Amino acid sequence: MVYKNSILIILPATNFNELEYLSVKTVFENSGFNTFTASDANGLCVGENGVKVKADVSFFNMHESNFIAIVFIGGPGIKKYWSNPSLHSIANKFLRKNKIVGAICSSPVILAKAGLLSGYEATCFENDKQELEKEGVAYKNLPVVISKNLITANGPSAAQDFAEKIIEKIKYN
Repeated sequence: MVYKNSILIILPATNFNELEYLSVKTVFENSGFNTFTASDANGLCVGENGVKVKADVSFFNMHESNFIAIVFIGGPGIKKYWSNPSLHSIANKFLRKNKIVGAICSSPVILAKAGLLSGYEATCFENDKQELEKEGVAYKNLPVVISKNLITANGPSAAQDFAEKIIEKIKYN
């Protein structure tokens, strides 16, 4: 099954940033895109303030051919996934297929550790900028940074702009 108009959103099982998730999901859906949430949670994903989300897809069932973009949501819980080989692999597959890869808050570190941001400019939650720089990324203190098909944002206040930039990139890619 191919979801030509679908975006895959990656959530940590716990402590995801609810504002980022809800803002991004709302912008995508209001723009006519279908969203599917992926996680490794056995039950519900639980946000920083208790919002519960049921994942549609497990990490083991993610396939880049089913989606036009992948977006990683931040929050303190995402740090457990920085070195996750499954997430590194799927992000690489999306990029190799010339699809959009987005990451917000602390999640751009996943892309950096996957080697996707090396030699590029990116942003993230400011407290994590050293993690990007260790991986050869040129950190920019901006709300949203676009480097080819990689779009990064620094946190919840940039979530709406981040989602809109992803949609623009999808439409003109």
